[in-house]
Amino acid sequence: MATAIRSDLRNVAIVAHVDHGKTTLVDAMLKQTNSFDAHFDTEDRMMDSNELEREKGITILAKNTAVLYNGAHATDGPITINVIDTPGHADFGGEVERGLSMVDGVVLLVDASEGPLPQTRFVLRKALAAKLPVILLVNKTDRPDARIDEVVAESQDLLLGLASDLSEEVEDLDLDAILNVPVVYASGRNGAASTNKPADGSLPDNDDLEPLFDAILTHVPAPTYDDEHPLQAHVTNLDASPFLGRLALLRVFHGTLKKGQTVAWVKQDGTTVNARITELLITKALDRYPAESAGPGDIVAVAGFDTITIGETLSDPEDVRPLPTITVDDPAISMTIGTNTSPLIGKVKGHKLTARMVKDRLDRELIGNVSLKVVDIGRPDAWEVQGRGELALAILVEQMRREGFELTVGKPQVVTRRDENGKLQEPFEHMTIDVPDEYLGAITQLMAARKGRMENMANHGSGWVRMEFIVPSRGLIGFRTQFLTDTRGTGIANGISHGYGPWAGEISTRTNGSIIADRSGVVTPFAIINLQERMSFFVQPTEEVYEGMVVGENSRADDMDVNITKEKKLTNMRQSTADNFESMTPSKVLSLEESLEFAGDDECVEVTPDAIRIRKVELDASARQRSTARLKKQNA
Repeated sequence: MATAIRSDLRNVAIVAHVDHGKTTLVDAMLKQTNSFDAHFDTEDRMMDSNELEREKGITILAKNTAVLYNGAHATDGPITINVIDTPGHADFGGEVERGLSMVDGVVLLVDASEGPLPQTRFVLRKALAAKLPVILLVNKTDRPDARIDEVVAESQDLLLGLASDLSEEVEDLDLDAILNVPVVYASGRNGAASTNKPADGSLPDNDDLEPLFDAILTHVPAPTYDDEHPLQAHVTNLDASPFLGRLALLRVFHGTLKKGQTVAWVKQDGTTVNARITELLITKALDRYPAESAGPGDIVAVAGFDTITIGETLSDPEDVRPLPTITVDDPAISMTIGTNTSPLIGKVKGHKLTARMVKDRLDRELIGNVSLKVVDIGRPDAWEVQGRGELALAILVEQMRREGFELTVGKPQVVTRRDENGKLQEPFEHMTIDVPDEYLGAITQLMAARKGRMENMANHGSGWVRMEFIVPSRGLIGFRTQFLTDTRGTGIANGISHGYGPWAGEISTRTNGSIIADRSGVVTPFAIINLQERMSFFVQPTEEVYEGMVVGENSRADDMDVNITKEKKLTNMRQSTADNFESMTPSKVLSLEESLEFAGDDECVEVTPDAIRIRKVELDASARQRSTARLKKQNA
């Protein structure tokens, strides 16, 4: 055995909480290494190539880019730095775990004002468990409310706390390296970084990212390999090409991959098949280019494997040595997804309506999303989909809607389990909430109603209070809308899994009832004006409704059936006053996430390419009354 080093290569992941500036920093790295041609039209957040990522302003999919660094610190020639941009939201944790399996070190990016937040803890724990060296990057030092010293201290405390937690689980954890984590101060938007601490609210004393590149080259180890070891390459992601079909993104650990080479493809079930690499692609900036070969440490895409999935291995046919599969945390939230069963199904031609189409689409999602599970519930037209959180499941439904599917989506539920004594357990979350101190009482009351237990509270003296709660995941379904209402849109709430605990009892999350259409027809302004003082509406005039469809929110706790299609009786007498539609209150248009939050236990969401509607599971009013009476009789 002879250990060799690829000194011309570094593989690094940038991990951080949502909206702390990962993708903007990668933009600056690409621009300063002259990764684009002069005529290339660069834009902000270039790595967020997905349409939903741009709309929501968050990274959903882990993506890699490669920059060729040839600056002052590349003393022995150009160095290729493969950068993995990972999601900051815990709901997309499967993407983070896959990204970390490809790299040799991480840049932990922390906001200079907000400091480490729950998702920071989540991604950092994964990095330390994988024994990856960490570089601490304090970003946005030019924020007016920056508090750099406190954020560095909080980050170091977090590192030490996680190291002590993991010391028993992870053998040979290097505590000295964790204690001496290098710190870089930066402003990603301005493309500036320095190892000298700037004053709060000011830019670093250097106008480029050279100190960051120096830290990466110094503290992220170059890939090592055994030059006598047979080929080993691990599939960590999937992509598709209209010309090449399915692409497997993989990291080569040992040996060399060549275009046209025959390799042993080790599948998840342990079987081995010989297959030929028809195309080999390397990444430069944002594009892939054909290549003849790839060596240890390289991150490349290969074609020629029709059904390859994440976690599988490409090996030497003469000496097959499979790598361990990628493991991810168990799902905590589930929802039922099935075909559309409403009276308005198929109103637009060409949409995907059948159960077979929906099931095929869910199966395709499982190929590239290792953190999702699809469970058969014994129905031919509906399936239970389990994921990390509401956002991850809502993103899947939104993608299917844009692809032309019509769906019925159930209210999100928690995934429960039984302990060894047979007692019911449910998932809990560690919730960090930042609000102006005037809303302290309202948030405490809101969390108490959802069985939240306050663990910590801190006031940084800036007029904002940070509170930490342990709360059942069930209590956070539908939480965000109420939270933003109570804090007038100023509050920031972030949660992360806290494991399982005993069932917390009944949680009442919605105090207002639904307004339900009692017949099919078209919404009229006359009906809305007569009813709007007692309720608020989700539908617009001229919109088509059906019996059992939820058209608004009641001001009281009970559901109410109304005739939203009522028209004004016309006579041949002239009136002294005409109808005044100026007094009509505009209806509230709910997004997909808001609809899923609002839906009650006996309600579901109808999702079509051109409309999102809330409806009762049982559309017939008399059938609903009979089932309600039956439930009351059972509980009596």
